[in-house]
Parts: sequence; structure tokens; C-alpha cells
Amino acid sequence: MDLDALRYGNFSKLGEAITDWEEMAKNLKTLAEDADKNLKGQADKANWAGVNATVTREFIDKTAGEFTDAHTQADTVAKILSDTRGELIGYRDQLNAAIERGVAKKLTVGDAGDGTFFVTASIRPDWYSDPSGGKDAASQKDVNDLRDEIQRILDKATESDTTAAKALRLIVDSAKYGFSGADYDNRDEAAKAIKDADAMAKILAKNPHDVTNTELASLNANLAKYKNDPLFAEEFATTVGPKKLLTFYAGVADPYQGQYDPKRAEQVKQLQKNLGNTIGQATLSDSDKMQGWEQQMIKLGPDQLGIDDASNPTGYAVMSNLMRFGDYDDQFLNDYGNKLLDYDKKVNGEGINLWVNNANQGDLNYWGYKNDRGRDPVTGFLEALGHNPGASEQFFARPDVTEYTIGDRDTVDKASELNEHLKYLTQDRVWVSDTTLEGDHDYVAGRDALGHALEAATTGYSYDATAAEIKAGGEHRTPATAAVMEEVAYLYGSKDGPKLLHDQPEMADSLGKMAGAYIDDIDYNLSGVGEHQMDAGTFPAAYQGRANFTNEGAINFLSVLGQDEKSHSAVTAAQHLYTLSALDKYSPTSDANIEHAHDALIAGTQARGILDNARVEQAATDYGADSEDANKSLGRSADWIKLGVGAAVGVGVAAIPLPGTTAAAMVIAPVAADTVGGAVNTFIGHQIDKGVDAAEADPREQAQLTSSDFYSKGINQMGAAYNAYIDGDPKIGDIVDGQNWDQDVNAAYYGTGTGENEYRGRAPYKD
Repeated sequence: MDLDALRYGNFSKLGEAITDWEEMAKNLKTLAEDADKNLKGQADKANWAGVNATVTREFIDKTAGEFTDAHTQADTVAKILSDTRGELIGYRDQLNAAIERGVAKKLTVGDAGDGTFFVTASIRPDWYSDPSGGKDAASQKDVNDLRDEIQRILDKATESDTTAAKALRLIVDSAKYGFSGADYDNRDEAAKAIKDADAMAKILAKNPHDVTNTELASLNANLAKYKNDPLFAEEFATTVGPKKLLTFYAGVADPYQGQYDPKRAEQVKQLQKNLGNTIGQATLSDSDKMQGWEQQMIKLGPDQLGIDDASNPTGYAVMSNLMRFGDYDDQFLNDYGNKLLDYDKKVNGEGINLWVNNANQGDLNYWGYKNDRGRDPVTGFLEALGHNPGASEQFFARPDVTEYTIGDRDTVDKASELNEHLKYLTQDRVWVSDTTLEGDHDYVAGRDALGHALEAATTGYSYDATAAEIKAGGEHRTPATAAVMEEVAYLYGSKDGPKLLHDQPEMADSLGKMAGAYIDDIDYNLSGVGEHQMDAGTFPAAYQGRANFTNEGAINFLSVLGQDEKSHSAVTAAQHLYTLSALDKYSPTSDANIEHAHDALIAGTQARGILDNARVEQAATDYGADSEDANKSLGRSADWIKLGVGAAVGVGVAAIPLPGTTAAAMVIAPVAADTVGGAVNTFIGHQIDKGVDAAEADPREQAQLTSSDFYSKGINQMGAAYNAYIDGDPKIGDIVDGQNWDQDVNAAYYGTGTGENEYRGRAPYKD
């Protein structure tokens, strides 16, 4: 900051600009509110079809979001400019006051150009002829003190000006198209984020073995503090650079460097998560710097880093462990994943695996370490997709549809319509267990991660979304997520489906959750006569471009999922809750409602029969019919009813806890009614099964069921749902009795449900 620039600074033009920005922010706020309530609100209510259901609607949603970001950016710019103007005016006043005090002390201050200035003592001409006349001249100390004071003022003004400029450039550059969502109250806040990012980057510039636990703690604290701050994230990432990020983490994370320190290990564990979150935030920037950063990171992927740590890992091996955490740019993840799988196809095989072998001791994953050492980079990448639904949906998108045809797509009916990534990861890739000596050697973390990625791709939620997030978020399914679900149902409902499920047990819970998320569409496909007369009145589409599995495809898919205890439990719980919510929705207040309730109950009972029959047949195949082990397996499968306790129901969706997997695992089930009624409440309170439980006083019978008992329990639970509908109203009971509902329910469960697999559906898997 030049002395004269600040001394004579006229900030009126800047003041006018600030007024304009503030007015713009005010107007944009109004437009953003209008776009959300009217533009997006009307779009959400509209009955879209065809291209409009995808391209137009997505455009409207993004446009409404851009208005919000535009307001945020304008408001932030106005605040930073206003704060900076106020600071510079303050520094100008301080400078002029200091100069005036200097004049009183007979000091002269001047601008010397090129950012320099001078301070001298004033000399009157007569002092040269009469030196005694200069006794009142300023001392050298006075000169030095004023010079130092002015320099401090100029330094502060320079910092205010340059940090404001840097923050504004970062904000504007971060969104090449559209607007940034960066939100700061003042210049100081933005400047501190940048300053702290630079300070943390200096830690990563050090040799990782020289970094102390105290420094790691400081690094973790700041990364956690700024995990959602776009300026901090971009400044940190670009200052550190891709390769130094990788070599630093590999250096501090290598557990075989030096003596094991549990305190340091805990810091590194948190660092893995915090770095992942921060780098993910940085990739959301569209600036040229970050675009170059991403390209360089992808280029580093297949090459070893040239270090002594962690078995000299490749870039993929390190970055894939960091990206297990964080919200990443969808395109970056897809570009990274495309290159990773291309490379993986070349190096992964039956013999010596490049990733998982005795020579590779690059254990860089500190989360679930016993069963997942982190040596296979495909596992970490799939975990990233599991936390990034948009990226995952793109990665597994159907190849036979485009954004213009996805709303009117045909159902998947041949392998050529399957995504190549999906085919490779489910059918062709050689998966290897990556456990420690203390881990479960039969467990393959990569297949579990694949299930997580597909959950995100099909549900629109992170695989470990919480009940609160699901309840508040509502419906996230789209034509694109449904298209991926159609691929999954075709693949696992095919003749090879039973073998796939048997060979990939880690995916069973995820497959059950995916089917549970689409149980309304499955019931719709079961409701017709073959492929005809499907009941859109009873099962209206909850979102545009609903999934179409076909009648046979739905039966095949359910018959495979019923074979596994975990997938059976997840989809059965979702089915039961959805059927009960339909009975609540179609309360017996009209003939039309009663007819819809009947059809919902029958479709739900048919689905339940298919699932239960598959479970009984698989248990008999695995252990022998009615053997003790088979009966124990059926006893475990009958416990799904307990999942209803603690279910959280929102508008359009419910979150059903699924124990035995991840801590936050939830089945995201659609619900038919906008409000919870008596039937759903009895399920959540675990009362719908009270009639069955009462008949099982002996705990041994609850834990061990014969196939006959298992079927009895199943039909009794459907009967209890039937009773919940007519309970308390004898007239309704007479009506449904006259319509022979009891016969229809029994026929659906035993005839077209459990008996269906005699001529349709998939046979149990046999070794």
C-alpha cells in the first residue's frame, strides 16, 4: 500500500459500489425465495413426463439453487467490501493523525514511490547559519518512532487490501459457471481462513517423520474446524499440492515407521478423516487451480510415489484411503474411478495381486482396520461413491439411455444394457480379503464397499445416512437412480443371481436395503396380470420415471433376495411397513379405498410369500430340510419384525434400523401415507406381531422354527395386518368377509407367493 494512496484515498466510489452490492444482495434474496417457493415449488408439484421429467426438471432445480448461491455470493462480496472499506478508512485516519503529530514535532513525511516513504526532521534555512536555532528540531528517535508507526499502519492496510482481494478472487474463481456458495460475514473471517490454511500447509511441507503429535493435533483441529469452508479448503489443497499431500499422509500413516505410539495413531486416524473431508470440499471449486490439481492427482494414480514409507505406494493407494471421507465433486470421482478401474483391469488377477500381497505393507486405512487394511484402492474409491450419491449414480449409469431418454426408457432385459463398471465389479473382478491376522479372513471389504456405492446410486442417500437425515430429506429417487436399480434387479434376479448373492455375502444387506427402497415399485410390478393391468391407482408413482422391473423380474429378484438372511430381513421389513402404510392411507371410508387396501394387502402378501418361500428353500438346501441348523436359520430370519421398533417415519419415507451392519445402517423404505396411522404405529411399537408372539411362550421356539412354523408366522403377520385394517368396525369386517379377503390373502401367500417358486422365480443356490 503506497503512502499517498492511503493518505489521499477517496473511498466514495467504493462506497457506491458497496451500496450497489447490498441492493443486489437484497434483490437476489427476494428472487431466491421466489425461485424456491414458486419456480421449484411448482416444478415439484408438476406431473412431469418424458424429457421434461429429467432434463427440464433438473434444469429448474439447478436454476433455483443458483439464485440462492447468487444471493449468498453477492451478500458475501458486499460484506467483505464493506468491512475492507471501513478498515481502510480507519487506517487512513490513523495515518493522517500520525502525520499531523509528526508536523507538530517538526517532522516531514513523504511518498518516495515504489511503495516506499521517508520521514525526516524539518530544517529551517536560518538554522544553517545559526545552529543554536535548531535546538527544537526533532530527534532521530522521533524520526524512527514515526517511521515505525506509519509502517505498521501501512502494513495493516496492505494486509486488509490484499487479503480482501485474494478472498474475493477465490470466491469468484471457485465457480466458473454460476455462483459460489461461500458465505462470510466480513473480511477478517475470510482472511483468517486463508491464513490458517497457509499455516496448516506448512506442517505438510515438513518431513512427515519430523512432525510432532502436537502439530498433528493442531492440524486435525483446524481441518475439522474448516471442513466446510471453501476458501480454506482450496487454499490448503493448492498450497500443499497433490503429491505432497500423498507423500505426507503415507509418511505419517505408515504404522511400521518407528515405535508404535497409540496417541499418534489416534491423531493419524482423525487425520485420514479430516484430510478426506477438506480435500473433498476443495474439489467442489471450479477454479483453474483446482481443475489442474484434480488432473494432476489423477495422473499420479498409477505411479509409485518414490518414498520409503508404506511400501512405496501408488497415488491410487493413498488417495483412495483419504476419499473414504468427504463430499467430492462428482466429475472428479468419475474421472478418477474410470482411470482406476482401467488400471485395475491390467494389474488385478488370480495370482499375485498388485494391491493385496505379502510384499505390500501399505496399511493406510485406520477405520475398520482389522477387516480392511486399505491396501486395495478400489475399496476406498467405492466407499467414496457410497458417500457421494450423485457421483455413484453417474458411475453406474445405464449405457443405453441418455438424459433425454431416461424418463421414457425401456426396462433392462439384456446384459448389453448393463453398465460396464457394474459388470466388471460384480462379475469379473477378482476380490481378495484384506484383513489382518485378527480379522475375518472370509470377509472381503471391497464387496461390502460395492454394496455401499450401489445403495447411494439407487437411493440418492449416502449409505450411512442417519434416520434424522432420511426423515428430513424425504424422497431422493429420480429416473436416474431408478435406472441403476433396474440394472441391479436384472443382474441379481438373473439365472446367475443366486450364485452372485452366495459368492458376495457382504452385499446381501445392501441388496436388501436397495430392494426395500423400491418396494412400492416392486409391488406395482406384482399387481398386474403378467405385464398387463398394473395397478397405478393403488400404487401411484412416488417420483417421476419410476423403476420398471416387469412382473417376472420382480418375482425373480425377490426370490433371490429371500435366500439370504440379511437381504430377506431388510426387504421384508420394508415390505411390511409399506403395506401397513397403504392400509393407513386407504382407510375404509369409501368403496374405492377398500378396493385399494385389498390390492395393497394382496400384493404385499404375495411379495412376502415369495421371500419366505425362498428363505425356507435355501435353508433346506444349505442345511437339510427341517434340520436343527435350518430351523435356527429360519428362527433368525423371523426376527425381522423387531426392526420396526425405532423406525422413524417422515413424509414419503421411513428409516428402519438394520442392526448387524454399520452403526447407522438404515433401510430407506417408501411409505404410502403422508401421515402415520394406526397400522404403522402398531408395527413401530412392535404390536402387530403380538398375536404370534403370544403363541410362542417358549424362547427356544422363537429362536428355532420349522418351515411349517415359519410359514405360519408369516401368514399370521399378514393376518394381523388384515385385522389392523378392520379392527373396531364390524361393518367393514362384514364387507371384506363378503369379498373373501381371507381367501385372497391365503392364496397370495401360499398360492402365488410360497407356491410361486414351483414354476417361477429362482431356485435356491446349490454348491
